[in-house]
Amino acid sequence: MSSNTKWHSLTAQQVLDNLHSHLDGLIESEAKDRLEKYGLNQIEKEKQRSPFFIFIRQLKDPMVLILFVATFISFVLGEIIDGIIIVAILIMTTIIGFIQEFRSEKAIDALMKMTATTCRVLRDNKEKIMETKYLVPGDIIVLYPGDKIPADSYIIEAYNLEANEALLTGESLPIEKIQTVLPEETHIQDRKNILYAITTIVNGRGKAVIFETGSNTEIGKITTVVQGITTQKTPFELKIKHTVKLLSLSMLIIVGIVFVISLIRGLPVLDILIWSISLAVAAIPEALPAIITTSLTIGAYRMAKKNALIRRLPAVETLGSTTIICSDKTGTLTKGEMTVKQVYIYDNHFIEVTGVGYNTKGNLLFNLSINKNDLMLLVKCAVLCNDAKIELLQDDIIKMFGDTTEIALLIFAKKVGIVNEELSRLSPRLREIPFTAERKMMTTFHRSDKKKEYEVFAKGAPRVILNHCNRVLKDGQFLPLTDKIKDHIISINHKMASEGLRVLALATTNIEVEIDQILADKNTNNNNNDFLFLGLVGIIDPPRKEVKDAVSQCKTSGINVVMITGDQKFTALAIAKEIGIVNKYETEIEKVIVSGQELDEINFDSLNKKNKLNDIKIYSRVLPEQKLKIVQTLKNNGHIVAVTGDGVNDAPALKAAHIGIAMGITGTDVAKESSSMILADDNFATIVSAIQEGRRIFDNIKKYLVYLLSANISEILILTFAVVMGWPFPLLAKHILYINLATDGSPAIALSMEPSEPDIMRRKPRNPNETIFFGVKKWLIPIPIILATVTLFLFWNTLNVNGWDSEYGIAKARTMAFALIVFFELFFAFSCRSFRHNVHKLGFLSNKLLIYSLLGEISLIIFIMNYPPLQEIFDLVPLAFSDWIIVILLGTTGLIYSETIKLINKGK
Repeated sequence: MSSNTKWHSLTAQQVLDNLHSHLDGLIESEAKDRLEKYGLNQIEKEKQRSPFFIFIRQLKDPMVLILFVATFISFVLGEIIDGIIIVAILIMTTIIGFIQEFRSEKAIDALMKMTATTCRVLRDNKEKIMETKYLVPGDIIVLYPGDKIPADSYIIEAYNLEANEALLTGESLPIEKIQTVLPEETHIQDRKNILYAITTIVNGRGKAVIFETGSNTEIGKITTVVQGITTQKTPFELKIKHTVKLLSLSMLIIVGIVFVISLIRGLPVLDILIWSISLAVAAIPEALPAIITTSLTIGAYRMAKKNALIRRLPAVETLGSTTIICSDKTGTLTKGEMTVKQVYIYDNHFIEVTGVGYNTKGNLLFNLSINKNDLMLLVKCAVLCNDAKIELLQDDIIKMFGDTTEIALLIFAKKVGIVNEELSRLSPRLREIPFTAERKMMTTFHRSDKKKEYEVFAKGAPRVILNHCNRVLKDGQFLPLTDKIKDHIISINHKMASEGLRVLALATTNIEVEIDQILADKNTNNNNNDFLFLGLVGIIDPPRKEVKDAVSQCKTSGINVVMITGDQKFTALAIAKEIGIVNKYETEIEKVIVSGQELDEINFDSLNKKNKLNDIKIYSRVLPEQKLKIVQTLKNNGHIVAVTGDGVNDAPALKAAHIGIAMGITGTDVAKESSSMILADDNFATIVSAIQEGRRIFDNIKKYLVYLLSANISEILILTFAVVMGWPFPLLAKHILYINLATDGSPAIALSMEPSEPDIMRRKPRNPNETIFFGVKKWLIPIPIILATVTLFLFWNTLNVNGWDSEYGIAKARTMAFALIVFFELFFAFSCRSFRHNVHKLGFLSNKLLIYSLLGEISLIIFIMNYPPLQEIFDLVPLAFSDWIIVILLGTTGLIYSETIKLINKGK
């Protein structure tokens, strides 16, 4: 059908006429013709890539190609073990990339699974159960509690109908649905006469006529948006890719120059070729993908233990550079469990209720002047005028049935000390008049201990309840409800509502009629204005207790937190103030909160230019496309954006964000498949823990890079200088490969396991545009120069002492150079644990894996240099004790330089 039709603004008859339908439903022949015209009622999938195509794509990655080259060179040189290790790295890298990309293809499949499979429909004036994919515009569907809506529909009949639209709109409470006509400009959340595909009926019954099916439904439009969003490489992935390309190209050019110079000098071609290939293997950081993958995998494992499940490995690091978190409210910042927080009893008696969520632990804080009988009567009303049920095991609720607001009232009663079941037994319900859109109140009738007298209890919207009252309860006395008192109570209601509370009024009365009259007359007491006003109850979905500290930590870390919710402004603002997203004393509310309706009138570009975008802390009542626009605008503004979500409405924003974070408990499959990370506990504080882990991982990758490249660059400098000067090769091919294996091996992996530095969450997020080498140039440039200088000096001095033309002199010089480089790197590795803090500040034993790896490498090199068969294999000669002293002393120069630079930086 035409997507431009404003169905919600039409009458039921106009909708039926436009759809050429009628109340008895379509006939089968009509439905068949429409099925051919409009197609099946299912979301169209764009052509997805085959698993084979996704796998082949992984092999085109430059990092994978580097591994291919390294594998070939290793096997050519006869380095079988190196070759096997690199093949294993190649397979691991390819499989991980395949799994990540294949998973992203599953988001659309998850959307398909969410649509209903069968429903009740009127065809040929008969109610039938049929598969939803055969429904067409004009079909009349019959609805009962628990039914999932199969397509976008207009309500033509409704009896106490309520729908849960949280998955689509983010609204935390069930929405009342009625048959009515609405203005054209009514937003999707407020279209009470429309039912949307994938939402669920939670109360009442009704009928509706389908006007959109398949991809034309609101969920279908969201699917189209999700399909159109390309999962982009994270900033980290792009930086690593660029770094590897640049380093590899630079190293290969230098190796090529050295190769040409060696040829000009007339050295044997085969020796030069083997030596050049060995140098290329050492110079090209082929282990970089493996170490990064290892770091990210270990980080993902550590996060999983803290309830953060990683779906895309690069997200582990990207979390560490997050500059803004766009968080959902319900269930993430809050408990997702409605709780009575405040009670008002006339005159000016406020009762604060402690405890959070569906737990009976809590107390009532009130002035001793409150009449306890007044409070008990209010609680009695809250329990009896209530359809919810709870079952308790000690203080923990194990089962709940009914509306969340009514569950909150029962929990409140338990805190007061009233046993709900006992009260219901003493005052059994005879009948009730349910809450409707017209009445806005619920009324129940109960037996009392007086013959022919019955108790009536009511709860509902404060103004409506007050209009049914002519008395007010004060200190056990019934006072006339004057206009002045009514105005005062209404002002209290406004005050409580402005604090984000959902306010209910409670009232009671007694009637003397025959029981048959109560049971038979559905209008009994429907218009009674003889109620006694008991008080107001303020209910809210309270914030999680750990969220306030988490938000505070985000601010300390330079991370902005904004709330994006489907709830009303006042509710969102109250929670935001309580947890610290908005300053409690903020007076210019219009600067920090924007509604979905206002977003339609906002030009985001003008907001950027006026720097107002960073002032907005709350987006309320937003639509899915608006949430996506917010995320895209923040990204275009230079932010690294993390977004939380649980519903289908969140899927586009989750996929578009740098980090999409889905809820593990309340989240839909669609949200999870569109995300990079899943919170197993739906807790905002878990995100902050994950950010800390992400920062730790990026720190450690920097440490590994500096450690690795200092060895690679120094080898290039040493060998290039020797070739240019016409010296003998300071290192043979086997020496280069061993150094490469030793420095790229366990010490580097151990550095990736370094614990978080003390101030890691007191730093501002790093600039996403800064290079991966930002802040480490004082090590990356001087360290290779220092290592090359001391190595060349030692090599030159040893040759001077033992003779330039002596085979023993050359062998000893190479042995000294080889030992020095290995020990220099191993000592320097200990300093690479931090480029901000001296080693003694970190604790010498805090990274035991590094200690073990360094001791292991030192033991191995000493064994190689002192075991005759291995000396012969590596072309080494024994060293005297004095030689070892020189090697050890010169080997500490890098460590000394590094620690000195840290002290100097501390003093600035």
